[in-house]
Amino acid sequence: MDSFTVSSIAKVMNELFPIEASFVISDDKRYIYYQPSKQIDLKIRPGDKIKPESVTYKALTIQRKIAEQKDSRVFGVPYFGISVPILDDGAPKGCVTAILPRKPALSMPYLTIRTADRWIPVPFENVIYLEAQNRKTFVKSSYGEGYHKYNLTELEFSLPDDIFLRCHRSYIINIHYIAEIHPDSHSTFLLMMKDGSRVPVSQTYASHFRKLLGF
Repeated sequence: MDSFTVSSIAKVMNELFPIEASFVISDDKRYIYYQPSKQIDLKIRPGDKIKPESVTYKALTIQRKIAEQKDSRVFGVPYFGISVPILDDGAPKGCVTAILPRKPALSMPYLTIRTADRWIPVPFENVIYLEAQNRKTFVKSSYGEGYHKYNLTELEFSLPDDIFLRCHRSYIINIHYIAEIHPDSHSTFLLMMKDGSRVPVSQTYASHFRKLLGF
């Protein structure tokens, strides 16, 4: 992984994750970049071997995104890790991991969105898709559209994974609202949603997306 790729990923991570998150970038064997936060620091050093019990190691091993709470036995402090492997022709080449002090949580089975003049509680099953926009999340639903105060990553692991699926770094979709799946360039797809919206599936998520939907 070259320095330009690492710096580009780091910039994206700073946009996507809350300020209390640390994050680490690795190749398939070692950590190559680490940015700690004031809230949590695992004392990782670039060049260290990936620890076998870490979230990063597991994501590389099973070759799919995972989110897990880890106790202090791995790095000396407990943490909640979100890891996404980087695959090349089905082989793991690296991994990006966000490190949070605790798992983000929603207490109710709905999202309360802000519109121009009101708030609307939207049950999960009525959400069509979510889109990252300026550290907030735009929510399109059958009830209307508006913004949630949490960013996309903070919401992602509080949403039921039997309904919602990350298909792009900027999008999470409700699989029940997919009307059609169209092939797009460079092994990507374009989703036609039942409300007429179009949502991209990026190359990073395409393989996992196909596996889960069985095509």
